[in-house]
Amino acid sequence: MYHTYKNGFIEVVCGPMFAGKTEELIRRIRRLEYAKQNVLVFKPKIDTRYSVAEEIVSHNLSKKPSILVGKSIEVLKYIKEDTDAVVIDEVQFFDHDIVQIAEDLADKGVRVIVGGLDRDFRGEPFGPMPELLARAEFVTKLTAICVKSGLPATRTQRIIDGKPAQYSDPTILVGANESYEPRSRHYHEVPGKPKTR
Repeated sequence: MYHTYKNGFIEVVCGPMFAGKTEELIRRIRRLEYAKQNVLVFKPKIDTRYSVAEEIVSHNLSKKPSILVGKSIEVLKYIKEDTDAVVIDEVQFFDHDIVQIAEDLADKGVRVIVGGLDRDFRGEPFGPMPELLARAEFVTKLTAICVKSGLPATRTQRIIDGKPAQYSDPTILVGANESYEPRSRHYHEVPGKPKTR
């Protein structure tokens, strides 16, 4: 008697902005392609930072073709019998159904690699990321370099009109005059954040 071993599992690549998450996803996609694996790449329609085209793009402008989806359930209509791996960039922008979709795909033998911000600009867990991190077999947590201290940055600082964003500002701002910086714990500023005891 022999066993057929499936390759399905969940991997998460996370960290703040400018940590190289998309670059790491692209590196893994290239390795899968080199190994002749059938890979599907997805990104949310909301992510138009460097390209409105159907591709994932890192900050250093490396690119890979991708499929734009609005809701996580749309991922399933692209999955075929011969799909070996699914890569999802900016997963924090997806609805919570993405967690069960990742679980189901992994259970069916598909390698699921997701990347995104683990914390929002407030420094709090972002969207479906906490649950994906808890369910993943493998987690790669990347850091950037804090622009204030030069220390490892684990948080993303949102700046609006030259000032730190308020805690009460919406998580996603469309069309605002905003920018982001990587910051370490002690240089991350969120005015109006409730104090913990």
